[in-house]
Amino acid sequence: MDLIDIKQRMHESGILISFSGSFSHGIIEELGTAVKKYLESAADKPSAMMDVFSVYIEAAQNVRNYSDRRLAQGAGKSEMDANILVIARQNDRYQISAGNAVANADIPALTARLEQLAGMDKAGLKALYKEQLRRERGPEDGGAGLGLIEMARRASEPLRYRFTPIDGGSSYFSLSVVI
Repeated sequence: MDLIDIKQRMHESGILISFSGSFSHGIIEELGTAVKKYLESAADKPSAMMDVFSVYIEAAQNVRNYSDRRLAQGAGKSEMDANILVIARQNDRYQISAGNAVANADIPALTARLEQLAGMDKAGLKALYKEQLRRERGPEDGGAGLGLIEMARRASEPLRYRFTPIDGGSSYFSLSVVI
């Protein structure tokens, strides 16, 4: 493994932060501190800094929460190690990308939700967010999809996503948010 080569490729791709592995509260917190410090030193507009940080938090929590549910359902540790989060900057835009293994059975609902969000303008996303906050939900509902809505609200373009088959029961879900 040539670390200088890896570092050079990351630099050429504009990658600021990259983490691959199992996400914990502590890791999300530590990476969050690094993200904040970088954004403060980059002297970006405060609104852009807040958008990048908020999307980072939502993406990392979505990966962790989904992975925790999959682990409880019997998914193997190797699936948890497939998690990744990358923050890159190219030109004057940030891209926050996250990836994790998902059950194929979850893909239709997730795709429908992402397509719904892609078809909404900022006002529609704000109204949906408020509606979800008011909705009664049980403990199994988690955040009721607020993370995806919040990422779509802060994005400068529709969320980009892809599912890549891994095996008969799971696929790799990649999500990118441009700010």
